[in-house]
Order: sequence, then structure tokens, then C-alpha cells
Amino acid sequence: MRIQQETIHDFNDPLRRSHAEAFAYLKIQLEDQGHSTDSILTKLMNFQVAIPSWALGAGGTRFGRFSTGGEPGNLDQKIEDVGLLHALTRSAGAISLHIPWDIPEDSASTRQLAESFDLVFDAVNSNTFQDQHSQALSYKFGSLAHSSQPERQQAIDHNIEVIRYGKELGSQSITVWLADGSSFPGQLNFRKALEHTRESLQSIYQHLPGDWKMYIEYKPYEPNFYSTVIQDWGTSFLLANACGPKAFTLVDLGHHLPNTNIEQIVATLMWQGKLGGFHFNDSKYGDDDLTVGCIKPYQLFLIFNELVYGMENNRSGNPDLAWMIDASHNLKDPLEDLLQSLEAIRLAFAQAMIVDRKALEGARQANDVTMAQEILQQAYRTDVRPLLREARLRSGAALDPLQLYRKLNVRQQLINDRGATTVATGL
Repeated sequence: MRIQQETIHDFNDPLRRSHAEAFAYLKIQLEDQGHSTDSILTKLMNFQVAIPSWALGAGGTRFGRFSTGGEPGNLDQKIEDVGLLHALTRSAGAISLHIPWDIPEDSASTRQLAESFDLVFDAVNSNTFQDQHSQALSYKFGSLAHSSQPERQQAIDHNIEVIRYGKELGSQSITVWLADGSSFPGQLNFRKALEHTRESLQSIYQHLPGDWKMYIEYKPYEPNFYSTVIQDWGTSFLLANACGPKAFTLVDLGHHLPNTNIEQIVATLMWQGKLGGFHFNDSKYGDDDLTVGCIKPYQLFLIFNELVYGMENNRSGNPDLAWMIDASHNLKDPLEDLLQSLEAIRLAFAQAMIVDRKALEGARQANDVTMAQEILQQAYRTDVRPLLREARLRSGAALDPLQLYRKLNVRQQLINDRGATTVATGL
């Protein structure tokens, strides 16, 4: 299914007048404060968030999974679904594949299909947290950190294979996440497991093309509940340094213990030039993988506040960041959930761009705690949604993507085309 430009244009027409009034009012406010709305709009229009291939079907829990119907049953259909999101928003211009869930049968034709939807391939993701039917050795007790060298080598070879597929598709990065760890005291030699992981990552790193990056993800728990080998940003940072200048830490917002100050982690990693990118989601208790911004929107804004400052003051040469949504859609239509997440991410980005940084730094220098809070909250409480709508309008997207998605009855059309019981590959 493709959404035609004239369909979007016709949908936008009756909404233009009210939008123009709201945008004109906000523009006056922002420019009176010294902001360039054109500069902000350009950054919003250029801001692209990758959609992971595994997020296009219904997620689930350890106890059950409930299909939404019309789920993509193959890689081509997943690309088509991301193309739908991108047509509606013009902000989902990349897809991130998980190997071996989504191995392209013909990389050239897969790449050509993506290009027809104006999509590129973001980071490719390896999978050593599951046993596949064809593999010889099990990852039950670890992969890159396994106590046995043959298991480690199998996991290394898999990551090298993932890089090969990525090269064929035009990707320029690989994300490595390990489930390796222990569920019981005494099960694991912490030091040896970390040494094995370092050596394994260094072996993979040697196969990176010159213009590639490696993103090393971390997680404090799950599926192991006593220890994980890469449990926090410091361990990821240590391993990235051990690999070399093309290795970076990847921050998943759900991969932190409750109340962790993620914005401080962001600031520290950017200061060191080692922040590679983000996996966006939200959580109430742990790694809940909920819709971005549905629980802690202010924290998301504070994180973007550090990101914007870091990008504007990039003395350490931190690379351009990779942005991706990583959520599990247990109850919602996955495409609707992703539309909401895209809106929340861009909203936080826009809010962070209108922070009065000169006034904020002045308040900090004067130790004026009250005013520092006021300055941040002034930006956060500003309704910047007209900026997002204007950016979409100028890009040829829908003023209200979710409303158009429902008006076109997209999910029912997908069910009609694909059936009500299809299950997205890899889930």
C-alpha cells in the first residue's frame, strides 16, 4: 500500500487555515524571544528517526501475544509499512533490520524497494540472544561472553555475517546487544566474561568497513536477573574504548534502573565523544518498551536538552547520532503507536531547541536555581506542535498523520491484503 501525494494534499486542504493561524501566533512568540523559526523548521525537517523492522508487528509478553491483523509477513511488507509511516510524516526515512529475522533474499532488489519509498537502511542488528534452527551451538549460557571458545566464535561469525548484509544494503553501522549474563550467584566469572566480550567485540571490530560504526548497547537486567555482562553505560564505554574510534555507546531509554539520570549519561558520553545513538521508548517500571513520551515526557525533554547543547557545543567531535524507536506494541496498532512515538520525539527536540541557553547559563553562573528551572519549564510548556505541523507541511507530509491514517482505514486495508492472522517475522 502506498499513500499518494495528492491524497495527503487533499487531506491537508481543510486544515491549512487553522494551522496557519496557530503557526503565525507561535512564530511571533518565538521570534520575539530571539529564535529563528526557519532554522528550527530546517532542523525538524532534516531530523529522521529509523523504524526497526521488528516493531511493525504486535509485540507480547512472556505470557501471550495478540496479533493486530495485517502484520507484515516478510521483509518487503515491512519496508512498505515504514514507507507508509514516512509518507505520512516525512520523518521516518530509515529502516533498521534485525538479522536473522529479516535476511534479504536479494539485497539489490530489497535496496531498490526501499529507495522507491525514499528509505535508507540504518544500523543492522545482530541476534545472539536466541538459538536459531540452523545453528550448531546454543547461546543458553552466553554468546560473545561464553566460557567456551566455539560458542564465542559462532557469535563472532554471525556478527561478521550481519556486517556483510549491511554492506549490501548500504548500511554503515552495526548494533550489538548481548543477553549474556547470569541468573544465579556463582554461575559466572565476571572478569572472564568481560574479557571474553572485549576480545569478541575486538574481533568483530576488525571487520568493520572504514566508514562504519559499531554501537554497543547495555542493559542492567533481563533475561538474566543476577548479572548482565554489559550492564551499564560505563561498561559499554569501556568496551567501546577497547575496540577503537569507530565504536560507540548506544543508549536505550528503557535500559536503566528506575530513576536513573539518563540526561547526565548523555552529557558525559557526548563530552567524551562516545555517544553513538539512541533507542527511544518509555517505561513505568523497567524495560517496558512503551510508546515514547507516554509516561515521562519531561525526562525526554531534559534528555533532548542535553543532546541539543551537545550538538551545538561538539568540541570532542562526537559523530552524528543515530536515532531509532525500539518499542513493543502489545495493545495498540503498531503503526499508530509508531506515529505517536515519532510525534513525541520531534516534540521534545523542538522544545529543546527553544531553550534560552544564554539566559540558562547566566542563571547557572549566578546559582539562581529558581530561574534555571523557570527557563527550562518555559520551553517545555510552550506548545510547539504548530512547528511540527509546519515542518510536515513544508515536507509534503500530513498535518495530522494519525488522523489521516485512520481516515484511510489503513489497518483494515492491510488486513484485507495480508489476512487477519499474519505474524510479523521474528516475533
